[in-house]
Amino acid sequence: MKYEVELTGPSGKQKRIVELERDSEIWRVILDGQAVDADVVEIAPHTLSVLFRGQSFEVRISTAPDGTLKIQTGSLEFSAAVIDPRAWGGRRHGHVEVEGRQQILAPMPGKVIRLLVKAGDKVEAGQGLLVVEAMKMQNEIRSPKTGIIERLLAKEGQPVNAGEILCIVA
Repeated sequence: MKYEVELTGPSGKQKRIVELERDSEIWRVILDGQAVDADVVEIAPHTLSVLFRGQSFEVRISTAPDGTLKIQTGSLEFSAAVIDPRAWGGRRHGHVEVEGRQQILAPMPGKVIRLLVKAGDKVEAGQGLLVVEAMKMQNEIRSPKTGIIERLLAKEGQPVNAGEILCIVA
């Protein structure tokens, strides 16, 4: 996938051409025509561990109300606007809307500490469904689509394993 990205950070604003290819666990990144390998692992929702050019970075990504991505690593913060209408068209606040009945799975082992919806509730794509605490971090699990909560299988205080079904959105 090839993207044009407008990056704003401590050194100002710049446009970069980014190409991404995934080969197993390794991401091949071509940045402005130069190939680099990056080892990227999602360690929590919206948090990546990146091994890049021999250095390790913890990168947090969130979506701003204007649709830009907020990227934070260490004390540095960047804003990124992806300028590729084919890849990002139809997205609302950085979420891709999927179709069909969706099972919402626990992304990591932890404990359900808060339910934000109940069975029968209508939800929007990107809306929070429940909060799972893992390693003293609270992670909001969001809906991948607009729909109705068909079934809620988790209860507050319940321990969950990675991959366990938490709820179903139809």
